[in-house]
Order: sequence, then C-alpha cells, then structure tokens
Amino acid sequence: MSTAIANVEQYLESFVAVEKLSKGEPGWLQTMRKNAFARFCETGFPTTHDEDWRFTNVAAIARTPFSVAGPERSQVSTSDLKAWEIEGSAARLVFVDGWFAAALSSVGPLPAGVVVSSLRKEIEKNSGMLERHFGRYLDIERDPFSALNAAFAQDGAFVHVSKGVSLEKPVHVLYVSTERQAPTMTNPRNLVIVEQEAEATLIEEYVSLSDGAVLCNSATELIAGESATASHYMIEREHREAFNISTLRIQQDRSANVASHSLLLGGGLVRNNVHPVLAGEGGECLINGLFVGSGKQHLDNYMYVEHASPHCSSRQFYNGILDQQAHGVFHGRIVVHKDAQKTDAKQTNRNLLLSDDAQIDTKPQLEIYADDVKCTHGATIGQMEENALFYLQSRGIDARSARRLLLLAFASECLGRMKAGLARTHAERLIEGHLLSVGNPAPLAGTDASPVERSWEEVG
Repeated sequence: MSTAIANVEQYLESFVAVEKLSKGEPGWLQTMRKNAFARFCETGFPTTHDEDWRFTNVAAIARTPFSVAGPERSQVSTSDLKAWEIEGSAARLVFVDGWFAAALSSVGPLPAGVVVSSLRKEIEKNSGMLERHFGRYLDIERDPFSALNAAFAQDGAFVHVSKGVSLEKPVHVLYVSTERQAPTMTNPRNLVIVEQEAEATLIEEYVSLSDGAVLCNSATELIAGESATASHYMIEREHREAFNISTLRIQQDRSANVASHSLLLGGGLVRNNVHPVLAGEGGECLINGLFVGSGKQHLDNYMYVEHASPHCSSRQFYNGILDQQAHGVFHGRIVVHKDAQKTDAKQTNRNLLLSDDAQIDTKPQLEIYADDVKCTHGATIGQMEENALFYLQSRGIDARSARRLLLLAFASECLGRMKAGLARTHAERLIEGHLLSVGNPAPLAGTDASPVERSWEEVG
C-alpha cells in the first residue's frame, strides 16, 4: 500500500469543514470519523501494487482535486427524476449530491416496526440502535475507500425492519449527481438492519443529471438477523465521466438468507465491492451480478466472501458483456475459516467480448482453512456464437436484432436469479434498454469476417 496520499492538504481542509458540520454528533461517531481519517492518511489511495487492486488504477481519482459537496439547496425538481421512478415501491429516498432531499422523496404508509429515514436524522436522534451497528462492520483497516467514506460520510439511507416484520415492496434509494463548478466528492452511507425472521428489499441506484467529474464513494452496512431474508440491488448508471466506488458489507446471523444483485451499466471508472460474512451457522448468500461496458469504461467487481461458521452456503454468479475498448474485472475471493466445516461455496464468472479491443481480467480465488468443505470456482471468456447468429438470421431476423437477442439471453442468466417482483422488473427494463446500444451488427455469413473457432475458453 502506498504511504503517499495525493492532495493531503486539500483532504485535511475538507475534513475540518466536515467536522464543523458534525459538531452536534455523538462522541462515539466523532471518534470514529477521526480514526477513519487518520487511517486514510496513513495508507493513501491503493495502487496496482496492492493485490486487491492490481487490475484497477485509481491514479485519476488520486490526482483530481475533489471538494466535498455541501448541503446547498438543490435545484432538482420532481419532473427531473421522473425517468428513475419505480412505481409501487414502499418508499423512495432521494439524495442529491449526497444530501437527503425531503421534497423529492416519498415514504408511504409502512408496516408497524419499519423505519425508513435519512441517516442524518437518525444521527441527530442519537439512537442506541445506530450506535450498536453503525460502523461496526465496515473494514476501514483493509480498504482505504471505506476509511475515506467513514471519515466524510454525512448522509444516506437508514432502514430498520423489526423482528418478524415482512416489508413486501422494495425501498428505493436514489442518489443523483448534478453539475458543479468543480470536481465533487460525495460519500453516501447506508445502514440496513433486518432483524430476526424479518424480510426486506433495498434498491440502491446511482444516476447523473449532467456531465462533470464526480466521485461517489458509497458504503452500505447490511445486517441480517437470525432467519432473516434480505435482498440488496446495486444499480450504477451514471455518466461516463463519473467515478463510482461502492462497498456492500453484509453481516449474516444464523440461518439468514441474503441476496446481493449488482447491475453496472454506467460510469467511467467503477469499483463494486461486496463483502459478506456468514457469521452464523446455516446461512445462505447469493452474490449475483451483470456488468455491461462499452467505450473506455472500466468496471471492476471485487467479491470477498467469508465463511466464518459451519453449514453455510454461498453462490457467486457474475456475467460481463464488454464492447469497444471497455475493460472489465472480476476478482472473486472465498475464504473458508477453520471452524466453517461443511461449507458449500461456488463461484462462476462468464464474459462476452464483443470487440478485439475489449479486455477482461478474471481471478477466481479460494482460501480454505477447513477440511470438510465443498468449494468450486471457474471463469469463461468467449465471443458471440457465430452459428447462433447465422441460425437466427436464416430465420429472417436481421443482424442487429439477432445480436440483441443473444445478448439478452446471456444477460437473462442474471435476471433469472432475482426474485420476481418490482426490483426484478426494474432491472429487466434497464437491461433491455441498455443492450440496444451495445454491440455492432454482425456481418452475414459469406462476408470477409474471420471465423470464430471457439465459443468459450476455460481460464480457471
């Protein structure tokens, strides 16, 4: 880890400003901020010499003079956000440049025992629930961006579902970036607590209203109690100049069932971290994702799954579609601790490269310290099947439509693992619309196109 940090004076100045805004916070939270900032200053930004970041260079983030977005009144209107509305959701929390916008949000009647609010409001209440969970799971020692978030976080979503309560409809949390005069950094922080035998779904979505350099460095702590069921959707579709670093830290109790679904469609440089810890016996975790890149997008997916208790199972399925000069990364790491006997873990990464210049780095990885486990991993890289394209075209389907049908079939593997409902319907609509712009029409048979000799290549 590099010990140098770019623009130290600027970050120090920004941290002083954040401390002034946070004077009314409880002492434990102020201490947490200071410790996190000290850790960030100690480590600096990661470099490609760090194993967890070997495929992703964040030098562009380190050298950009970001300023922290303040709580200025937003000029965003409800009509500006119409395109991102999910009708029928249990609640909609809108954050503009990292700050809660009450006028743009809506929280309908919720079941007894459910709280959906902004994190800033909960901090002002100084509730015991917040102190017991906030910041207790995010790893600021290991991840510099998590430390940066812990130091600068001001607002985000707070969702609490009490024991035995089922929240059938999803909570939609929408983060909107707007145009600013200078490069801006936001650090959204979300806390989701699903207690024993409760059920909830959260959709965390990031969009842009304009271009401009912006860094969104978010962190979500999801705590699933005993026999709880929780689903989390991470959807990234910001503009191509945006930097987006997101971290989902999951803490699972006994027999908890958690699903993480990631959909990366936008952004210029995107890093998606998912870190579940199966801390209770009999837990199940699904980590499912799709990333679609074109142009010069860089989409990095880092999975760090810890099996800490026996009789737990986890599944990782990530599909990537890359066109033009896009660069994708899948680094999946499963760690089975000594006491986690009878672990059942599987990891699969499948990738389609639609151009000669597209690139994928994939690294499935297992670390097993128990002796009675069942763990497998693998990755495949391939091109679109020319025989399938020819078959569809021979049935009267034009080249562009044929390619889109095959891409939709590939992407639908991800959709098929989502539970039917509003969240899945929303994801389906986004994927179908996005794939219209991905990939060029394949040439008809008999042209000068070079034949493709293989469909899939095993690399792990």
